[in-house]
Amino acid sequence: MKSNLLSNIVNPADLRLLKEEQLTEVAQELRQFIIDVVSVKEGHLGASLGVVELTIALHYVFNTPEDLLVWDVGHQAYGHKILTERRENFHTNRQIGGISGFPKRSESVYDTFGVGHSSTSISAALGMAIASQLKGDFNKQHIAVIGDASIASGMAFEGLNHAGVTDANLLVILNDNAIGIDPSVGALKQYLTAVKEGKNPKKNNMIKSLNFDYSGPIDGHDLPNLIKELNRLKNIKGPKFLHIVTTKGKGLQQAEENQVKYHAPGKFDASTGELLLKSEENLPPKYQDVFGLTILDLAKKNEKIIGITPAMPSGSSLKFMMDEIPERAFDVGIAEQHAVTLAAGMATQGMIVYCNIYSTFLQRAYDQVIHDVALQNLPVIFCLDRAGLVGEDGATHHGVFDIAYLRAIPNMIICAPINEIALQNILYTAQLGLNHPIAIRYPRGRGVLPKWEVENFGHYEKIKIGEANCLKNGTKIAVLSTGSIGNNVIEALNECSNSNEIAHYDFLFIKPLDNNTLHSVFSNFKSIITIEEATINGGFGSAVLEFAATNNYKNDIQILGIPDVFIEHGTVNQLQQLCKIDVKSLVNLFSNDSK
Repeated sequence: MKSNLLSNIVNPADLRLLKEEQLTEVAQELRQFIIDVVSVKEGHLGASLGVVELTIALHYVFNTPEDLLVWDVGHQAYGHKILTERRENFHTNRQIGGISGFPKRSESVYDTFGVGHSSTSISAALGMAIASQLKGDFNKQHIAVIGDASIASGMAFEGLNHAGVTDANLLVILNDNAIGIDPSVGALKQYLTAVKEGKNPKKNNMIKSLNFDYSGPIDGHDLPNLIKELNRLKNIKGPKFLHIVTTKGKGLQQAEENQVKYHAPGKFDASTGELLLKSEENLPPKYQDVFGLTILDLAKKNEKIIGITPAMPSGSSLKFMMDEIPERAFDVGIAEQHAVTLAAGMATQGMIVYCNIYSTFLQRAYDQVIHDVALQNLPVIFCLDRAGLVGEDGATHHGVFDIAYLRAIPNMIICAPINEIALQNILYTAQLGLNHPIAIRYPRGRGVLPKWEVENFGHYEKIKIGEANCLKNGTKIAVLSTGSIGNNVIEALNECSNSNEIAHYDFLFIKPLDNNTLHSVFSNFKSIITIEEATINGGFGSAVLEFAATNNYKNDIQILGIPDVFIEHGTVNQLQQLCKIDVKSLVNLFSNDSK
């Protein structure tokens, strides 16, 4: 009779009651549990499958939660969640009201640090280790698990550099699988590959030179050896570094063979691994593909165009250009600060640089945007993918702060296209020559226009910077929208019986604002509603309020957008409902306001 060990494990204390030889069976059950749930509920698959043995070994050897375990990014923490009192509700992962897809301090004492962005684990664990020393606790263990893509980030090296001159009780585990979301890149990847192959770098070890006790590389799927090595390292004081080699997607053939697609594959058949794909034949294209294919078309005609992405060539669709014009398209790894300043350097030499970064990741390079780009007024073109609410990834990934944090910067143009054609036209306009840097924000997911209409490449229109557009006339109320959320307004007005009373203006540009249009709106409408899929504080609506105050207008103004709280995970529509910017909420608002 087949054992069912996992069902009896509520927390790591239960795991430690098992004999070591039973843990291989636990690993098989845990891997299958992850596959079964994610195949139906979706989520991040490959990374968690790759660290099943490591997860079990860590909780078996160390006394968690008293010993502190920090996972970098958190894509790989599903096994950790299942073993730490969340197996019964793991099916709610990434769903509204359910558990988070990433480690989260408020969710569990076993989640010692909230993560979602990469390369924070070493600094956080080092901070914990130093704090333990200051409190006189010299036996507590502090473990940071970081991938080979994340460790290439500057912040990870800053943490290593500091840790090496301390006697902190810190263990850094490098989970080396040669891939993040996309394959790892750069000289460090080449170095790690050489180490794994037993070449000279193993002797001239750069980690040892940073004063770490280095061990490895060892097989990260060999549970007995992992446990033996972790037990040994547990008794060594000071900074330690364990290099393990794993396979992302381990245990599911398709996930091992197609690691990029199975990072977060959507629904799939748990028994065969085959993806359950919906027909995309008549669907609008994804905004990321509109960007990727448009910049490729433009780059073929303009040799000065360069594309840059920090580790997201597939997610941003810069991969189209990387495949066809590799000498002018760069994946710089998880290094947003470097990406921005690299773009600035290229711009000083007359190149036209499209720096494609997810909105939430540009936060990591804010000083570079101010100091290296805007202060020098360099015309870098920032393409902010995943702007607005992104859904199930939750608070760490919603791109809702960009309008507020960019609007404060002098020289910065901020643009939010309402649809795919507007996105293409501003991408085209930007490469004709701008006097300032520009940020173009667009959402995750599909657009609203037929595919054939969007893919009619080459037929672009030049856009006048700072000009708004009246989409619909009205008699009583003016609705001012910016970005793709304007499509909710269009749909809502189509459902309103009193829509003839409501005008709709699309503000493609948040900065500079179209003052002429605003003067006309404030002169002709008593009631004004602004709507944005971004924070109300400091956002588009705030800019309109500032205009009204400066010009002494006393109109009734309502501002719709993201309130002053961190929005958790759920579908985009559910989260829009929560923020009262979904179609149904707008229909009710427009109907009531016009009475």
